[in-house]
Amino acid sequence: MRGITHGAMALVLATGCGFIVGCAGEGPRPVEEITRAQTLIGAADRGGTAQKYAPADLQRAHDELADADRSNSAGKFNEARAFAESAAADANLAAARGADGDAKHAAQEVAQSNATLRSESVRASDAAAQSPPVAPN
Repeated sequence: MRGITHGAMALVLATGCGFIVGCAGEGPRPVEEITRAQTLIGAADRGGTAQKYAPADLQRAHDELADADRSNSAGKFNEARAFAESAAADANLAAARGADGDAKHAAQEVAQSNATLRSESVRASDAAAQSPPVAPN
């Protein structure tokens, strides 16, 4: 211990304390946030409508989840948490836009079916009006 000066010892202690404080500032691993994002993205992928109606939102969610995994592996837990929360929000958005697109498509099909029925009804009514009356027996 005699070969180490007081200044060097203070530097080592200050560096050690700085490392501990830096790690403590990161908070816990964002396991729940990453798991939630993975679940929501998986559901959006399986539903199919998000891929059809909101592919950019879904891709952004995948990209943010990948960023969250990289940050988590690097020990940047706060950054990973933020990426995971953003990925979950984008997955929710993609799923909602997918459901909206699917509902709009279904509504258009119903409107088209109604229009077809209406025109068939008018045509049947016109045909009945133009046919000669049937004589009673």
